[in-house]
Amino acid sequence: MNAFDSAFLQEEKRVAKYKKKRARELKHDQFRDTTMKVFERIGDRLEGRGRTILYAIGGVIVLGLLVWAFTAWRHKKNEEAERALGRAIEIQQAEVSASPAQPGQPASELTFPTESARAQRAVEEFQKVAAKYPSYNEISRYFIATNLLTVDRNKGLSELEALSKSSDPKVAALSKFALAQARESDEQLDAAVTLYNELARQTNSPIPPDTINLRLAAIYERQGKKKEAADLLFQIIEAARKAKGADGKPAPQSAAARDAAQKLQRLDPERYAQLPPEPAPAGLPF
Repeated sequence: MNAFDSAFLQEEKRVAKYKKKRARELKHDQFRDTTMKVFERIGDRLEGRGRTILYAIGGVIVLGLLVWAFTAWRHKKNEEAERALGRAIEIQQAEVSASPAQPGQPASELTFPTESARAQRAVEEFQKVAAKYPSYNEISRYFIATNLLTVDRNKGLSELEALSKSSDPKVAALSKFALAQARESDEQLDAAVTLYNELARQTNSPIPPDTINLRLAAIYERQGKKKEAADLLFQIIEAARKAKGADGKPAPQSAAARDAAQKLQRLDPERYAQLPPEPAPAGLPF
């Protein structure tokens, strides 16, 4: 070993010892502690072998730790956002009662004197979620808009109109359905029919087609269009009774299909009699 190599080795040892000492001093957080401890172990093994190897391995470790830290942080933020959204939904579904809520009462046990007071509180909670968690902004805006229908109806309708064009297809569909329901309750039946028909033509919608067609049938009945209403109800029931599960057995009927059967039997008994027989419940002999 020549003088240059000897000097370089001594310098490497001095640098490695300095890193160990510095690592012990830097204990501000878990991420830094973890990183420096790994460097210390590698430094012990590679003393005198040159900085290039140590720095290359160290770079890989730092990158891995950064990925780990970011993944853990994102997972924590998602859980935190879901909890916040859940609390806001609990408030939206809280009971309306004349009995006042007690201070510090859990959200699931909250009560509000009026629907308007509950909606206002829900709006405030969803606004907090929208502001703090960008990935939950759109769905929070949807909940804000539906609650605004009680607090400030015109503003709620305007928000739903805008959200019905959202780039998030689920938020857009939910907003359009809520807007259609609002138009229906406001006796703007033609506008509601247009919105429901747009939803019925969509694929992969979070709104079940039977639910949409059930609302359309209800409007047609109110408009005196008995045949159109009966046709829709018949289609819902017929498809449900013919549906098969993965095992080839009759699929369970949805609540919408059962509701449609009751409505058709009342609206048009003759058309109801043309339906295929209702399948026997699963587990019972035919």
